[in-house]
Amino acid sequence: MAGARPEGGPGAGARRQFGNRLLDDPTRVFHHNAWDHVEWSEEQAAAAERKVRENSCQRVCPEKQADYEVNAHKYWNDFYRIHENGFFKDRHWLFTEFPELAPSQSHNHLKNKNESLECRSNEEGPGFTDEQHRCSCPSPGYEAQGPPVEENVSQKLSHLEICADEFPGSSATCRILEVGCGVGNTVFPILQINNNPGLFVYCCDFSSTAVELVQTNSEYDPSRCFAFVHDVCDEDQSYPMPRNSLDVVVLIFVLSALVPDKMQKAISRLSTLLKPGGMMLLRDYGRYDMAQLRFKKGQCLSENFYVRGDGTRVYFFTQDELDTLFTTAGLEKVQNLVDRRLQVNRGKQLMMYRVWIQCKYRKPLGPSTS
Repeated sequence: MAGARPEGGPGAGARRQFGNRLLDDPTRVFHHNAWDHVEWSEEQAAAAERKVRENSCQRVCPEKQADYEVNAHKYWNDFYRIHENGFFKDRHWLFTEFPELAPSQSHNHLKNKNESLECRSNEEGPGFTDEQHRCSCPSPGYEAQGPPVEENVSQKLSHLEICADEFPGSSATCRILEVGCGVGNTVFPILQINNNPGLFVYCCDFSSTAVELVQTNSEYDPSRCFAFVHDVCDEDQSYPMPRNSLDVVVLIFVLSALVPDKMQKAISRLSTLLKPGGMMLLRDYGRYDMAQLRFKKGQCLSENFYVRGDGTRVYFFTQDELDTLFTTAGLEKVQNLVDRRLQVNRGKQLMMYRVWIQCKYRKPLGPSTS
């Protein structure tokens, strides 16, 4: 773990967009809010391992674990009901990390309009603060059209009959699905930045409260977007689009909220929705991230899986674990890297080590994907 860098090292495989702020002089650590590609010493790595052993030695009792699973929707609804829109920042950094979401935009335009290293350094899961530790799409010649969303956001989609020729966004030439959309901090920037007239964006969340906040947002346009409540772990629930119909599936700090033994089936089902050549994009918590080290004894559900004080849950991944999930689902690796950063609070003179993992996996071309 010591000395780990993003896959490919400082050469062609490194992420150049955030690779220039390197802490070469430790005395300058508080000159910026964040530093890139931070290497861990053997002592830091050993200390992190010890901390995880300590905070996971006492597990949550089975009765409480059952409650967190059965009432997961309640805990997430309560979270979004309490925080609503004011707690989240739009993720415009996504277009630098994942240019597949807005291929028609130039890098410089996106950087000048939306990107700020200082703002991005505060990134934390689905909008959680540190204190809570919590497609390449073709250019179409016509506009995507979709029906108005259902007024009852909690309506089960298991009764929705999907026709291969008629479904929300069926006339679109580029389709993106975000799983775990929260209040729309990824969806709305995509709709604002991606000017492809044939674009249609689907977004779903386990929380009906979150989906309702998306649908009532002034930026929500049902002719370009379809928001719906969905539990990716429920195999009896149907998606509102047919197999082999999506160009991109986006998973931003959402897979970590699932029970580990349900992750594989969720990813495998999502992979069937991708077109051959379609991409699955993920960014999520890495092993020994600051948020994992902050947990106290008695908050651990299972190995590297914890419950927060508000009842929501989180898992911390390794690159190999994610690679196994995606390749078992029949996808091919395009990118799987560790984003290891040092965030600092200059006012309080605090240093915070963050570990995120970013992945891109593609559905192979050919008859085997049908």
